[in-house]
Amino acid sequence: MAVDQDQIAKPAADEVLLITSGDLRLSANQACWPAQQAMEAQLTAAFAAQGIKLTRAHAYDEQLRHGFISSQRRGMDVFMTIHPEARLVFATAAWQYSHHVLPGLRSHKGPILTVANWSGQWPGLVGLLNLNGSLVKAGTKFSSIWSKDFTDDFFTTGLAQWLHEGKITHDLNHVRSLDAAALPRDSAELGKWLARELRYRKAILGVFDEGCMGMYNAVIDDELLNPAGIFKERLSQSALVAKMRTVSHAEAEAVYNWLVAKGMKFALGTDGATELTLDQVLEQCRMYIAAVRIAKEFGCDGIGIQYQQGLKDMTPASDLAEGLLNNADRPPVYAAEGSAQEAEKVELYPGAPLPHFNEVDECAGVDALITNRCWTALGLDPSTTLHDVRWGEHYKGSGLNGESIDDFVWVFQISGAAPANHFAGGYAGASSERQPAMYFPLGGGSLKGIGKPGEIVWSRVFVEGGALHVDLGRATVVSLPKEETERRWRETTPPWPIVHAVLHGVSQNQMMARHRANHVNIAYAPTAELADKALATKAAMFAELGVQVNLCGDVK
Repeated sequence: MAVDQDQIAKPAADEVLLITSGDLRLSANQACWPAQQAMEAQLTAAFAAQGIKLTRAHAYDEQLRHGFISSQRRGMDVFMTIHPEARLVFATAAWQYSHHVLPGLRSHKGPILTVANWSGQWPGLVGLLNLNGSLVKAGTKFSSIWSKDFTDDFFTTGLAQWLHEGKITHDLNHVRSLDAAALPRDSAELGKWLARELRYRKAILGVFDEGCMGMYNAVIDDELLNPAGIFKERLSQSALVAKMRTVSHAEAEAVYNWLVAKGMKFALGTDGATELTLDQVLEQCRMYIAAVRIAKEFGCDGIGIQYQQGLKDMTPASDLAEGLLNNADRPPVYAAEGSAQEAEKVELYPGAPLPHFNEVDECAGVDALITNRCWTALGLDPSTTLHDVRWGEHYKGSGLNGESIDDFVWVFQISGAAPANHFAGGYAGASSERQPAMYFPLGGGSLKGIGKPGEIVWSRVFVEGGALHVDLGRATVVSLPKEETERRWRETTPPWPIVHAVLHGVSQNQMMARHRANHVNIAYAPTAELADKALATKAAMFAELGVQVNLCGDVK
């Protein structure tokens, strides 16, 4: 029987409803629930201080032992009980699947506020940014805010504005549209030429199962993608597993031995449930070889492996393979045994990365493809990756090399897909540790390292208003003292690579208020001047492809 949602009782004038979304994995939801509980208690007190009662719109589940919405169906059912004009707060202290709540939020008519705690413990800020990016793509109006303990002036002032006006106004003066006429002539000409070349010889992104972990913002419709000369080859992760079975033990072992010879360290143990084992690593090496062979078979210019959730119960983590794919210097992969090319020992994609976009984030895939073309044309190392915008704090003191640092230093971190060329010491500075069991039951190792000091270009492709956009900015990666790096690892996820980034002309709150995704792409340049030139070339190429280019912060 149909129910008129308007017949549901509207909350009182001094009441606001709270919803939260979690993971699909029960183990993750149970582990993260105490942090969510603590955050909700602080948030409830903050609302009470403004004379407002914060009421949960869905109950804690005694059987599941958490209070997250953990499926799309559950989210839809919860929204059936919410008045369409209720003031609604989405609050998260953990990674969450945006599609659990996006259907209800898209049709909600009342003011929406998204909130996260400023903590690195669980990726709550990452979850917040993913939902924000998804809401932007969906065209749903919302406000957003974040806080360490929900008592600071920034939060209380923002909350008061939302309660009185139904919105929060953030400072976004760091963003400006590209003036193509102001680009250096050589960068403008190179970028245009690269764009025309891409449209002439079109590119293929191989997508191993679309739509990872409900990341609606990470999917680009073909109608937006194709005019830029980029097309998808929709591949199956089951085909990847099948191809892995054709890779011999000797081939997998050759990849492992190549890495060991480069100085990479593997934290091996014997208990596969909690430790990284050699068998897990060899399976990851098989995945690396299989992925390259499939990419070559379909003529792909880049690939993305979903992994979560489909492969997590079938193979160890994909992250080691992804990091190798993104690196210019990587173990050689040859044509499959028995193929016509095998007798000639044909190497596939020799001497270059095969760009990989973690979690099939197609926006990151487009970015990686464009970066690869621009950096290669400029004679720069095209190794690139995405990272989560995980967390950060102000740091004042001496850097690892004695330099003075007094700035907000971001922690960029991803589960392992970063290339070794981005690390201090390269492969010799890299290690592989077992992925967290609550996310990766079959284990597998990361590709872990510390981002080398230097100049980077950061960027994000996203969908807004039915069109493709890109934000471009500059940053410097700094070297923090060993004890500070270790502390930041303890505050986040120790097995994962870490980058200490200082954004140029973009504050902490400006970045959070503007960024349209949980992910950010980065690529290095050897000098500030070359980084500026690479950014200008990339901006010109995107503009020629019809993408709206936005410059963020201090960009020359």
